[in-house]
Amino acid sequence: MANDRRPDDMVRITTNELADAFIEEQITALREQIGSKKVLLALSGGVDSSVVAAMLIRAVGQQLVCVHVNHGLLRKGEPEQVIEVFRNQMKANLVYVDATDRLLDKLAGVTDPEQKRKSIGGEFIEVFAEEARKLEGIEFLAQGTIWTDILEREKGIKAHHNAGGLPEDMKFELVEPIKLLFKDEVRVVGKALGLPDNMVYRQPFPGPGLGVRCLGAITRDRLEAVRESDTILREEFAKNGLEGKVWQYFTAVPDFRSVGVKDGKRTFAYPVIIRAVNTKDAMTATVENVPFELLQHITARITAEVENVNRVLFDLTPKPSATIEWE
Repeated sequence: MANDRRPDDMVRITTNELADAFIEEQITALREQIGSKKVLLALSGGVDSSVVAAMLIRAVGQQLVCVHVNHGLLRKGEPEQVIEVFRNQMKANLVYVDATDRLLDKLAGVTDPEQKRKSIGGEFIEVFAEEARKLEGIEFLAQGTIWTDILEREKGIKAHHNAGGLPEDMKFELVEPIKLLFKDEVRVVGKALGLPDNMVYRQPFPGPGLGVRCLGAITRDRLEAVRESDTILREEFAKNGLEGKVWQYFTAVPDFRSVGVKDGKRTFAYPVIIRAVNTKDAMTATVENVPFELLQHITARITAEVENVNRVLFDLTPKPSATIEWE
């Protein structure tokens, strides 16, 4: 949008009234910017892209083309959920693209976190470009960039696939209606837009997906270990009243192994790292005090149910000195 800086005196969006005013302002701006053209959106199903989708559906309707790319780095069941919510319930103009092999092949052997992010983001742009070439009238690319993304990019903390410029050969103009908002404000706006609670209050999920939680060079066995252990963690947090109480929780699997014992035999397998933090704006974060007995139970499930895993670790580091994600 025209504004590219968050004013120092900008009022925090904390109420439905403030959210409604913001939505109306953005809808007017979106209609003015997009006109009768079409806009392409990367719809991951996360909070940010979902709010942008809902806002654009309200502003320009079927001029919005939502592209959901299954890059093989999503959590268990997420592609199916995106199709159900947006195509079946919201009647969005949704294109589903399975680019799993394509992205994982491109990431083979890539160990540097920033290069991984850039490679994933770059490949996303290419997928969108290919989809755009199949359509007529696409002139805009919508993104779920938020203010934290821009701040962390400018400070050199990490790169964001949705906070950088497009390649020179692409003619899309960016549409970023929530880029001046912090994550808590995005949720208030999403609620005001009528999105379901399980989407609005869904945990933040990085643009590169599980790619930044499969530490180092991505391998399919460790990626599956991340996906399965994450599913167990989310199930147990939900059963024990921590869903909705803890801002973000996930697992990560590093690219080294250790010795262990299972069924009386020596193993040489990967550890799973549990991360559980609370924050309001993602600029700082504290570690959740997860009951030790629950951690023991989660450990037992992960080591018994997830292949190629023999240890579970708990990350005690706040932000700073750590970031929320490991990569």
